[in-house]
This record gives sequence, structure tokens and C-alpha cells, in this order.
Amino acid sequence: MIQDHTVQRDFMWIWVYEIGIAADNSRTLNMDSTAMTLPMSDPTAWATAMNNLGMAPLGIAGQPLLPDFDPALGMMTGIPPITPMMPGLGIVPPPIPPDMPVVKEIIHCKSCTLFPPNPNLPPPATRERPPGCKTVFVGGLPENGTEQIIVEVFEQCGEIIAIRKSKKNFCHIRFAEEYMVDKALYLSGYRIRLGSSTDKKDTGRLHVDFAQARDDLYEWECKQRMLAREERHRRRMEEERLRPPSPPPVVHYSDHECSIVAEKLKDDSKFSEAVQTLLTWIERGEVNRRSANNFYSMIQSANSHIRRLVNEKAAHEKDMEEAKEKFKQALAGILIQFEQIVAVYHSASKQKAWDHFTKAQRKNISVWCKQAEEIRNIHNDELMGIRREEEMEMSDDEIEGTKETEESALVSQAEALKEENDSLRWQLDAYRNEVELLKQEQGKAHREDDPNKEQQLKLLQQALQGMQQHLLKVQEEYKRKEAELEKIKDDKLQVEKMLENLKEKENCAFRLCVSSQDSDYPLEKTLNSSPIKSEREALLVGIISTFLHVHPFGASIEYICSYLHRLDNKICTSDVECLMSRLQHTFKQEMTGVGASLEKRWKFCGFEGLKLT
Repeated sequence: MIQDHTVQRDFMWIWVYEIGIAADNSRTLNMDSTAMTLPMSDPTAWATAMNNLGMAPLGIAGQPLLPDFDPALGMMTGIPPITPMMPGLGIVPPPIPPDMPVVKEIIHCKSCTLFPPNPNLPPPATRERPPGCKTVFVGGLPENGTEQIIVEVFEQCGEIIAIRKSKKNFCHIRFAEEYMVDKALYLSGYRIRLGSSTDKKDTGRLHVDFAQARDDLYEWECKQRMLAREERHRRRMEEERLRPPSPPPVVHYSDHECSIVAEKLKDDSKFSEAVQTLLTWIERGEVNRRSANNFYSMIQSANSHIRRLVNEKAAHEKDMEEAKEKFKQALAGILIQFEQIVAVYHSASKQKAWDHFTKAQRKNISVWCKQAEEIRNIHNDELMGIRREEEMEMSDDEIEGTKETEESALVSQAEALKEENDSLRWQLDAYRNEVELLKQEQGKAHREDDPNKEQQLKLLQQALQGMQQHLLKVQEEYKRKEAELEKIKDDKLQVEKMLENLKEKENCAFRLCVSSQDSDYPLEKTLNSSPIKSEREALLVGIISTFLHVHPFGASIEYICSYLHRLDNKICTSDVECLMSRLQHTFKQEMTGVGASLEKRWKFCGFEGLKLT
């Protein structure tokens, strides 16, 4: 085998030399144009040769032969790995697919030789990797293996810090870095042989696995704490960067600063800043006998600013009232136009004009009329709300506006009351408009002593009061219907809950009846049929009676069957429960617990049953 490796290595050096010459001449390399004089009858020999050179083996078509190739392991000693950066090589091997089997090579050391495992076997099992693991467990060492041989085998994986060897053919190796552990796991499954001896004491099969070590865990925890400190520091720096700047400090009191603040107090744009400075000075205790007059003048300036604020508020209120009045007038004009449009639709819907339209035109007119009426009602409600707010502001004795609630579950009577409420409200608005018109006409004519108009005004007021009272009655009846509907809903929920409780009780009663179904049979039938049918059942009755005798508080059927399964695994739980239910005077079943902890327990009642039988 060693001679075959030598021949294959010579072929590979010839091939590399040809690649170098071709790269120096043309600086471009093509796998199809390269002269391949090496015979490819044995692909395993080709993979072995490429592996010994430290390269991922490639076929003639450029396909890789080894998937998970590690150039640091499995290479022949004395041959450096070939990399794409070496002079004379301008080719980078294609990526290796991970689903191909791993082909490991023989590793020759000075004192021993490592033979690879069968590539068709599954990879050796490993335990879960501990955090920060730098220590590996190595088992299957030869009995004559020394610490120097262990160092010689595993030092190619990385720097070794400590080795703890046991007399039972295993050891623990601690490396300097965590990635070195993965290289050491690559050697798991290799068969080691010391020199050329085949003695049992000089051979062994390596098993490399992760090991738990306190030093590794301590270093990992220290590293995690350091990372946590760095993260907290970074977060604190980010919070400080995003924190809004602090307000500038307030200057201390002096005559010069006092004159500046006094001027700012008279300016509307700088009043807020100046009054804050004045407040800070007073809270600091800057007021004394010498500065009392200056502070009094500044307080007087702050008091004069109140009048400016009141005047400003009055101006804004005036603007708001004017805007409200303008909006109300515009809304009234829009409402009048909506009424005219709706009147047009109603006129078009009359028989003398309706018959002349087509079916599609009639449908469009109906839809337009419905939409216009809805928009008119919305605007009318908004206008009525504005007027109602004005009336509530003028007098506290006026009635509060009704809350219109649209609920699909209301009964037809509540809907009828709602419609009646709307119609009465429209009539009330009409009366109010007439009263306002009469007041305007009375003011223009300046005839306050006219008895006819006064009488009309009183009649209208009385009619208005009657409409208001009727409206209040309708509202009270509407609220009463809503309360009744809510009460019906609550009663329905209570009935549903009671129905669920009754269903649960019925299920419990059904289970109890099933468990005691044999007790309902007539006495004559019980006497005629024997409850124990075989000697095996008699033995089960005796064993169960003995078991329940030492359990005075009873036991579940699962507990009893678990005890019987120790004697015979073929015993069925359903058969045992059927047998116990037939012997009513020997065993009885009781329900213990409440709610979710409800449990059936069997008890031995032979002493009481003897008296009954």
C-alpha cells in the first residue's frame, strides 16, 4: 500500500508540474484543454493522491471526490498543502457538495499510525457540546500508549495546554482555542497502532468526544460577562447620545439681570421665559430687603399680563362665535338646497311623471333620492346639534339632547319610538322657527302692546312646552324599552349557564350509572348467575382484596392494575374493572375530590357485605 501511494504521489507531482508550465506560458488554465496523461481506472487511488497533496480531489469533469476535506488533517507528513495562491496554479476548485461520504486517509506519525474508519459507517455519536468547550475526552487508547504519543497525535489539531491521562486507557486534553476541539473530533473512529506491532496492547480505536471542564465553563462565563459589560456600556452611550439636551441653567439674580427680565415680562413673545426665571429666583431665596422692590415690580408686570391674556381670549372667543355663526348659516343654506333636491326626486316619483321613465332611469332616481335623504338627515342632525348646544349655553333648565343609538338587536317597538321621536323633534324645530320669525317681526314693527301677536306668541310657547313634555315621555319610554331588552339578554345568559351546569350534572350521573349498572339488576338474576366464572377470577379477587385491605382509603383502577401487571403482564384493565363491578358486596367504587381533581377509587367492603349477604 505504501508503494502504491508513492507511485500515485509521483504522478501527481508530474501533473502539477504540467499545470505550472501551462500557467506560466498562457496564464489561463482550462480543465478541458489540459493534457491528462494519468490513467483514471481507479478513482480511489486518484482521491488518495489528491488528498496526500492537501487538495480536494477532482475528477476529469471537475467534480469533487471528497466532500468535507480538511487540508490540516489526513495529509501525508512532509508534503505541504497546495493552495490556489501558489505560483503556477491559477485554478480554484469548485465547491464540494455536503451529501457525499467522507473519505479519510491514513495518518503516519513518528511512533504510531492512524488508520481511518469505514466511510460507509455512520459518524460516531457525540454528546451535546458544553458552552465554551476546549477540552475533549479521548477513549480507546492502547495500553502501551504514553503521553508523548498522545501529544504527537493531537498536537496537529492545535496547541495543547494540559493532558490528564488515566490508567484505564483514556485521557482528557485541553486545547488553547475552541475550534481546535472540532479538529480533534475529526480523529474519532480512527484505529491507532503503535509502530508495526499488532499486539492488542499496542492497538486501539479512538473515541473523541466533548468533555465538561470547570476551567472551560469559568472562562466562558468570564467572556460572557465581559460581553454583557460591553453591551451595557454601548447601550448607555447610545442612550446618552439620544437623550435630549438639558435646559440652560438660570442665571443668578443681579440688578442687570433684573432689568433684562423686567423688559422681557412686558413682551408677549418672551413672557414665558422671563416668568420662569422669576419663579426660579423666588424659589432660590433671592428676595431680600434690598431687592424686594425690584421683585414687586416684576410681579406687578406679571399681573398686568393677565389682562392681556383675558383680552386675547375674548378676541378668540369672538372669532369662534363668528365662525360658528357663519358655519351655521352655510349649513342652513346647504340644507335648504338638499330639501329642494329631495322635493325634485319626490315630484319625479309621482305617477304622472314616473310612468314616462324607463326601468333603469327609475332605479337610478330611487337610489339618488335615498342617498339625498340620508345626506339631508345627517346635515339636519348636525344643525340641530349646534342649535341644541346654543340653547344649553343660554339656559341650564333646558332638557338635554337625546342620544341616538343604532343597535341592530332592538325590537320593532323601540324602532317605532325612535321614528316618532324624530318626527316630534322636526315639529319642535318648526315651532321654534316660527317663534323666531315672530320675534323678528315684532322687533321691526316696535309694537309690543299688540294683543293679537302676544296671544299668538303665548299659544306657540304653550304648544312648544306641550311638545317638549311629549318628547320627554317618549324618551322615557324608549329608555325603559332598552332596559327591558338588556334585562332579557342577562336572563338569556343565566339560562345558558344553568343549561351548561345541568349538562355537566347529567354527564356525572351517567358515569355513575354506568359504574353501578350491575347493581340495578334484579336480585333473582344475580342469584341465578355466578359472578365468578373461573378459578383465575377467584385468584384475582383474592389478590385484589389483599391489596385493597392494606389501602383503607381506596385505590384507582390504574394503581390496582399496575400492581397486578407485576404478577402477570397479560391482565387487562377493563376485565379487572368488570370483575370488581360484578362483586358489589366485595368491592365498591366511590368518587373523591372536587372539580378537576375528581377521581374514582375502589374500596374493599367485604366485612360489611358479609352481613348483607
